[in-house]
Amino acid sequence: MTTTLPALRSEHRLTQADLAQRLGVSRQTINSIETGRFEPSLTLALRIARHFGRPVEIIFDLDED
Repeated sequence: MTTTLPALRSEHRLTQADLAQRLGVSRQTINSIETGRFEPSLTLALRIARHFGRPVEIIFDLDED
């Protein structure tokens, strides 16, 4: 899975800690999503999309094999 979350977060001038606090998760969770070590749950992916007012498909893209 690839993500545009780092660019989107930067565009909104948010640190990983800022976004984590707004979403009720740890900064480590945001870091792990951004580096591809962790795939967010559907609920968290939808919460991230809602926070930024973007479709989830714009933020997260499944890598095609």
